[in-house]
Amino acid sequence: MRWPIIVAACIAVAAVVVYAISPYFTESEVYEDIPDVVLESGDALYGGTFVGVNDGIHNAEGSVRVLSGPDDTQLLYLEQFHSTNGPDLYLYLSTDKGISDFVSLGPLKANRGNQTYDIPSGTDLDRYDHVLVWCKPFSVLFGSAQLERDMPP
Repeated sequence: MRWPIIVAACIAVAAVVVYAISPYFTESEVYEDIPDVVLESGDALYGGTFVGVNDGIHNAEGSVRVLSGPDDTQLLYLEQFHSTNGPDLYLYLSTDKGISDFVSLGPLKANRGNQTYDIPSGTDLDRYDHVLVWCKPFSVLFGSAQLERDMPP
């Protein structure tokens, strides 16, 4: 009589394992250009470089810039970005490498390429000065970049 319960439990565990590891075998790419209106309106306000966790599973590389847009909007631009893939990766602005105080920029569009994200109006980038690639279901950091003010030449 226990066999149906054991089989059901094994199927449930297998489904969770497949869900958790399947993203590691798929790659996605997106190459978005910086919108022309942003290129016309200003320079980079902040910049940084991703540093991955590099534990053999979780990693992120590339650069990030915060650009000014029209009407005081701000745009986060990932350039030559690459991360290992994982389930439900999100991009956050945070006060540190954790997520106790963060602003969500939404799901990561792809684990490779150039990507743009709108920064919510009123976000204080002097406070939220870390960009995180974060796996939501497992609460795991893949990589981070600390934003620093770009200095004029």
